[in-house]
Amino acid sequence: MRISIIFLYRFFLLTGLFIVQNNQVMSSTWIESQKAELQLLDKITARISTQSVPVGGGTEFGTLELRVHYCAYRPPEEPPENAAFIMIFDNGYSDKKPKKALFSGWMFASSPAISGLEHPVYDVTLLSCHKD
Repeated sequence: MRISIIFLYRFFLLTGLFIVQNNQVMSSTWIESQKAELQLLDKITARISTQSVPVGGGTEFGTLELRVHYCAYRPPEEPPENAAFIMIFDNGYSDKKPKKALFSGWMFASSPAISGLEHPVYDVTLLSCHKD
């Protein structure tokens, strides 16, 4: 009886250490990318545009100016996820009007509703991050 309890204790201890080590390795692996693929929607005209934006660069859509500061994705052997840090400004229709920051934060491709742009006219969604 005593041998089986010691055996079980060691078995569960080693199994637990193996699981903890594997989770630590898996949770820290992200692959940085050079481009973010964004889906842009104009709700008034129902115009949808897909644009590839370089990290450190930006693009314009309607009155919006989008800047991607960081984009990364998970390796294929892990659960799929893409994350990007994006800043979105509204330039308005007048040149004299100052830029107004609408959004500054992380967007996730698997959960666009968690952290997304709330705007009456435009919708911005992260589709993916990629190297090319």
